[in-house]
Amino acid sequence: MDDKRLVYKDVSSPVGLIRVIASDVGLVAIIWEGEGYKRTQLSIPERKNQHPILLQTEKELKEYFENSRKVFDVPLDLEGTEFQVKVWKALLKIPYGMTKTYGEMAKILGDTKAVRAVGGALNKNPISIIVPCHRVVGVSGKLVGFAGGLENKSILLDLEKSFRMPSLF
Repeated sequence: MDDKRLVYKDVSSPVGLIRVIASDVGLVAIIWEGEGYKRTQLSIPERKNQHPILLQTEKELKEYFENSRKVFDVPLDLEGTEFQVKVWKALLKIPYGMTKTYGEMAKILGDTKAVRAVGGALNKNPISIIVPCHRVVGVSGKLVGFAGGLENKSILLDLEKSFRMPSLF
């Protein structure tokens, strides 16, 4: 990540102030209010409120929180180990409003014994909300492990359960 120029914009949301970070390739991270950069291991970005990827991210997040967007189109710049990126790409396939358990994710990835490794990759997911690690729950359905906190995980899941398609008439 050190060789990439990173830029950021702070965005207000129902889950607090979030910092969206991008490279010229795509969205790199969403940092929770008060979190810092340790989890994502990013270098300190430069503030650039008018960067096109940041503006697109802000617009799409606003639509998501207004319950009018189910799928994000902003380009992503995922960087991690091969396994982490594989897990994060698998998260993108969990349908809006649905959840999977850590065990189901491990099975989808082809290794039922990789439950802990899946959890580790989710813990390092740099692009919360858009790469929907909040859709992964414990085997009992209990909310566990979320960088943004379990209260925010609950808010995101409740938002997705309440989605209504806009009326065509």
